[in-house]
Amino acid sequence: MIRDLLRDLGAALAAALLVVTAVLVGTVIQREDGTLYVGWPPLYAVAKPHVGAGTPAALAVAVAVVAYGPALAARLPWRALLAAAWATATAWTFSLALVDGWQRGIAGRLTTQYEYLRVIDRFHDIPGTLRDFTHHILIDSPGHWPAHVAGHPPAAPLTFVLLDRIGLGGGGWAGVWCITVGATACVAVLVTVRVLAGEVLARRAAPFLVLAPAAVWMGTSADGYFAAVAAWAVALLALAVTGGTGRAGHTGKARQHRVWAAAFGSGLLFGLTCYLSYGLTLFAVIAAGVLVLGRERVRVLPLLFAGLAVVPLVFTLAGFHWWEAYRLLVERYYQGAGGLRPYGYWVWANLACTVLVVGLATVAGLRRAGVALVRQRGQVLRRRDAPGPAAEPRLALLVYAALLALLAADLSGMSKAETERIWLPFAMWLLAAGAFLPRPRAWLAAQATLALLLNHLLLTGW
Repeated sequence: MIRDLLRDLGAALAAALLVVTAVLVGTVIQREDGTLYVGWPPLYAVAKPHVGAGTPAALAVAVAVVAYGPALAARLPWRALLAAAWATATAWTFSLALVDGWQRGIAGRLTTQYEYLRVIDRFHDIPGTLRDFTHHILIDSPGHWPAHVAGHPPAAPLTFVLLDRIGLGGGGWAGVWCITVGATACVAVLVTVRVLAGEVLARRAAPFLVLAPAAVWMGTSADGYFAAVAAWAVALLALAVTGGTGRAGHTGKARQHRVWAAAFGSGLLFGLTCYLSYGLTLFAVIAAGVLVLGRERVRVLPLLFAGLAVVPLVFTLAGFHWWEAYRLLVERYYQGAGGLRPYGYWVWANLACTVLVVGLATVAGLRRAGVALVRQRGQVLRRRDAPGPAAEPRLALLVYAALLALLAADLSGMSKAETERIWLPFAMWLLAAGAFLPRPRAWLAAQATLALLLNHLLLTGW
């Protein structure tokens, strides 16, 4: 046990050294030629110690989760645990955002020159705008889109257009939407872990999913909302391939209908995910991991693909062509800072950003997950409720599928900098590795401390 703890601490120390190296090397590069285009390498932030209205609330949430989170996660009824996890994650994210104040921390985040709310009035004719969308991606095109609009398929700005149409316009409502919806991502991960690897590990993962340093960027970022959509796509797929929750009363035709609905719903959300962010097509790697762990793959695939076709079909018929837009996005990416930021730095500094997003506890958890996967790889394909130690390698496969997707995004060269925001959808799955850790309170305290320091010492933004 002592040896394992020392190895955990060694992994955490190595990750901390990676962050320190990224800070020192990045600072030198930025001072010499300014090609990183970030204020506090490797984060898109500036150093500015501050406190705010959210400080007392953030401290209170952190102390409560560290002190009582593991025990409550073990004892609460399952549905109550899911509700508590969502409520606590929402409170944690809101309190951290409010450290910067309502305007800067929430209401103003999605109204800057790069963001989605700057183009709401250009969607008065939605079909016409979709047909014309690709004509404004390149930076030298007339009326070119702001960076985040050009960098995403139109389902992203359309979300905020539709919110505006139903009377929830402006940065305040957009920020609240992203935080409250984004906080459900932890619930989706818990549901997935439970059906694929068992309830014990899901309960152990819950406090780490709630008290994540990632919340610094979940509030307020549209990528937090994207993370939730992608997470629920995976959760519904997990429910489909495992036959649902397995509760009494859902047998026969009723159970089969639930499985079909979950498969179709998963496809719908996967399709929407691909039209929220081009990079989230890499969630196919995580979906493949879920299919490997499932036992009803053949029966659910037709409905999964049927659901997956819906959103692309709607957008294509409306005149938006995904592949053409992606081709133009790549060109636009290299027209801006993406073409100047050095790949040789960011290909490893992005990983330092990820350490700050998921915390040192997650790094230690990933080490233990890797050990479980190597030592018990023969158990991976066993059902989660079968006799034998099947749960840990099954969870390890899930988190390593997410890590593989993240590494693919990194090597692509299309994610140089700002990955603390862009990779939030992948980071949520890495956080589940906290389930492997003994002494959870000590690790949770480290997670909370990191988040509080980042939020109070830096001003993040994009």
